[in-house]
Amino acid sequence: MERAKRILTGDRPTGRLHLGHWVGSLSARVRLQYEYDTILIVADLHMLTTKRSRGDIGNLLPNVRGLVLDYLASGMEPERSCIYLQSAVAETHELHTYLENFAKVDRLLRLPSLKQMARDAKASEQSLPFGLLGYPVLQAADILLARANLAPVGRDNLAHIEISRELARQFNATYGRVFPEPEPLLTDIPALVGTDNRGKMSKSAGNAIFLSDDEQTVVAKVRGMFTDPKRIRADIPGSVEGNPVFVYHRIFNENRAEVEELEKRYRTGKVGDTEVKEKLARALNLFLRPFRERFAFYGDKPRLIDQILLNGTTRVRRIAAETMGEVRERMGIKRVWKTLKIE
Repeated sequence: MERAKRILTGDRPTGRLHLGHWVGSLSARVRLQYEYDTILIVADLHMLTTKRSRGDIGNLLPNVRGLVLDYLASGMEPERSCIYLQSAVAETHELHTYLENFAKVDRLLRLPSLKQMARDAKASEQSLPFGLLGYPVLQAADILLARANLAPVGRDNLAHIEISRELARQFNATYGRVFPEPEPLLTDIPALVGTDNRGKMSKSAGNAIFLSDDEQTVVAKVRGMFTDPKRIRADIPGSVEGNPVFVYHRIFNENRAEVEELEKRYRTGKVGDTEVKEKLARALNLFLRPFRERFAFYGDKPRLIDQILLNGTTRVRRIAAETMGEVRERMGIKRVWKTLKIE
C-alpha cells in the first residue's frame, strides 16, 4: 500500500505562538493533518542562527514545551501529526554536511529572505554568520531527511523550497535517486497586522495576541488597539479599510451580520471605538475558547507533552536512520566503513 504523501513544517522555539501564526500557517496545518502524513519540527537548531546566548539556551526547554503545547491547543493531534525535536536527530547534522558541498554561496546570497534576515541581524554580506548563510541548507536537510513530498510555505518563502529541490536534484544526479523533490504547498495568506498597525504581528514587536492569552488579557490588548487616527469622536465617519480592529473582525468574528452592521455604522459615524472593540474582544474570546479547553487539558500534563515529543522524535529517528543508510550506501561511505570494520 502506497503511503500518504508526507509534509514537513514547523517553527523555531523562540516564544509562544499568536494569532498571526494561526492565520499564516497553523490553521492550514490543522486541516492538512487529515490529508497528509504530517511531521512538525521543533526547529531548535534553526533558533541558534539568531538566538544563541546563554539566556536563549536557558529558555530552550520551556520554549520547546510551550511550542508543543501551542501545537496541541491549536488542534494538532498527536495521533495524526508527528512532533519532534530537531537537535535530537543526529542524522540532521550529517546530511547537512553532505548537502553543504552542493550549495553555492552566491546562490544563497540571492535569496530575498536571507537578505532580510541579515538586516534583522544587523549583518552585512561580509559579516554574515555561516549558520545564517546556510539556514536554507539546514532547512533542506530537514525536508530531505524526512523524505517529505510537500512543504507548506507562503509565496514569499518559495525560494527556500527551490533550494531544497535543487539540492535533491544535485544529490540524486551525483549518487543515484534517494530524495523526492519536495513540492511547495502554498498557504498564501497575508500576514496578520499587529495590534499597533506597525507591520505584521510579531512576538518581538509587542503587538501580538497570543493563543495562550486569557480572556482579560485579550480584552486589555483589544482596548489598546490602533484604529482610524483621524477619527477623534464617535460621530465622525471612519475608515474600516486597513483598520486593524475591522481586519480582525473580518477574520475572527463568525457573526457576519454583526461585522457588516458595525462597518456600516463606523463609516457613517454612528458607533464608537469602544463598542467596536468590546465586540471584537468578545468574538476573539469566543474564537479562542476551544484553544483554552485544550490548553486546560494538556497544560497540567507536562509528562504527556514530553511523551508526545519523545514519540515523535523516536519515529523521525527511525525515518532518518533509514534515509541516511541509503544515503551512505549510494555515496559509497558505507562500503568504506564495512571494509574498515568500523560500523
